[in-house]
Amino acid sequence: MTPSIDVAKKLANILDTTVGYLLEETEQADLFKDKKMLQRLQGILKLPEKEQSSILLTLDHFIKAAKISFD
Repeated sequence: MTPSIDVAKKLANILDTTVGYLLEETEQADLFKDKKMLQRLQGILKLPEKEQSSILLTLDHFIKAAKISFD
């Protein structure tokens, strides 16, 4: 038996995860379980495109710098 999309959504909500995670559709499913990170990303998406690009570029630089310092 296959649950409907609505049932899958409700189950994911109860388990505090995503439907994609339940279906093993992503290799990095744990990323979607971090609500604070998702809220930040949603906040970025609400900004104008120019600001989004600036923030993402800055984030990319921070990530690159962090990788270098940990290597």
